[in-house]
Amino acid sequence: MVELDFLSRYPGYQDTGRLDELRATEYSHLDHVYLDYTGAGVYAQAQLRAHHERLTSRTFGNPHSENPASVASTELVESARRAVLRFLNADPAEYAAIFTPNASGACRLVGEAYPFGRGRDLVMTFDNHNSVNGIREFARRAGSRRRYVPLVPPDLRIADAAVGAALRPRKGLFAFPAQSNFTGVQHPLNWIEKAHDAGYDVLLDVAAYLPVYPLDLSRVKPDFVPISWYKVFGYPTGVGCLVARRDALARLRRPWFAGGTIAAVSVGTEWHQLAPDETAFEDGTLNFLDIPDVEFGLSWLSRIGPELIRERVRTLTGWLLDRLAVLRHTNGRPMCRLYGPTGLDNRGGTVAFNLLDPDGRIVDERLVATEAAAQGLSLRTGCFCNPGAGEGAFDIGRRQLRGSARWGVRTIDDYLTMIGLPSGGAVRVSFGVASTVGDVQHLLDFLTGTYRDRGADTAGLAPRLRC
Repeated sequence: MVELDFLSRYPGYQDTGRLDELRATEYSHLDHVYLDYTGAGVYAQAQLRAHHERLTSRTFGNPHSENPASVASTELVESARRAVLRFLNADPAEYAAIFTPNASGACRLVGEAYPFGRGRDLVMTFDNHNSVNGIREFARRAGSRRRYVPLVPPDLRIADAAVGAALRPRKGLFAFPAQSNFTGVQHPLNWIEKAHDAGYDVLLDVAAYLPVYPLDLSRVKPDFVPISWYKVFGYPTGVGCLVARRDALARLRRPWFAGGTIAAVSVGTEWHQLAPDETAFEDGTLNFLDIPDVEFGLSWLSRIGPELIRERVRTLTGWLLDRLAVLRHTNGRPMCRLYGPTGLDNRGGTVAFNLLDPDGRIVDERLVATEAAAQGLSLRTGCFCNPGAGEGAFDIGRRQLRGSARWGVRTIDDYLTMIGLPSGGAVRVSFGVASTVGDVQHLLDFLTGTYRDRGADTAGLAPRLRC
C-alpha cells in the first residue's frame, strides 16, 4: 500500500529501474541502509576492478621524469585532466584542472594565493562549508574586509537583493555553494555573473551539487571550482581538483614553492620561477596511481546515465519530505522539524531535520546517531561543517554569539549551553546512485518505531568532540 501511494505520487521512479539492477550487482557490497551521499558517494565494484586491472597491467612511476614508468603515469594523469574538463564542458583554453588532495585543499590553494588586501573584499554566504569559511583567515591577515550574506527563514535561502547589496562595487572574492550541504537549497548560479559585474572573482563550491546535477562551464563562468571526487562517485578518496579559469589563476600569488611546481630554482641566489601552467599549483608528487580512477569514475557515471540518478534522487527526496511532514505523536504533535525547503523546487537530495518528543523538545542528535547505527542505518548528525546554516536553522543571532570568543569555554557542550542551544545539530539524510524506496521506508520505520511518544532523554550520551 505504501509503495502504491509512493508510485502514484512519483511515477518517475519506475523509469529508474536500471539503478535497482546496479544496486544488486555493482553495489551489492552495500550491506546496510546508506543515507549519507552528501558525506561520501558509494563506489561501484567496476571502479575497483578497473583500478586493479590497471595496476597489474604494467609499472607506473613518479611523473617527474622521462623514463617509461614515468611517462606512463604522466599520460594517464593528463588524460584524466582532459576528462575532468570534458565532464564540466570547460574549454581547455579557458579553464585548467589542478589536482589536489580534496576540495578543502583546493580552497586552501585559492585562499593562500589570492591577492587579498585593502581594496579587495571577501564576500561569503552564511551557507558555506567550513573549507570555504576558512578562506576568511587569509583575508583577515591581509587586511581585507569580510562580509557574510544572511539566510532567510524558513526555507533558509538567500535573498538576491542581499547578495547585490553585499557585492559593493569593489574588487575581491565572492564564495558560495551551488547547493547547501546542510539544507539541500540550490542557490542561483546567476550570482556568478552578478559578482563579475561588480568586479569580483567567484569561488563556487559544488561538493553537494555535482554528484547529481550537471555543471556546464561553457554557460556559467565561476573562476574557481573546488571538487572532491569521492563525493561524486565514491572512489578514489584523496583526489580532488581545483578547476580554475586561467586568467584568474594568473592573478594568484603562491606564498611558497615545492617539488613539481617550479620551472627553475636557485639556492645560492634564493631565486625561483614557477612552472608556467597549472602544475605550478600541484605540490610535490601527484597521486598518480589513483588519479586515473577519476577518468574511469566519470565514464562510469556517463554509462549509468546522470538523468536516471537525478530522477531517482528527486523522487526519493520528495517522498521523504512528504512523510516527515506528517509524522505525528499520539497526542497529535509533530515528530519532526524540517530545515530548509519542504518542496522540490530549487533543492537537491539533502534533507536536514530534528526529531521532537511529544512535548516538542528536540531529541539529541547523538542519540539518533547511536540508535540508527544499531539498526543498520548510516545517517549524518551534527552541524555538517556548516555553522552558518546551523545558526540560521536554530535562529542564533548576533546577541547570543557576541562575546563567545571571550567566554573561555573548553568544550562544544559548554559552548552550546552558553548560547542556549538544545542540541548540537541536526540529522541529515541524503540520496545517491544506489538509493531505493526501501531505504526510505527502512528509515521511516526506524523513526516511528523508535521515537513516537518517547521523551527526549539525554542521559549517558558521550560528550561532543567537534562540530
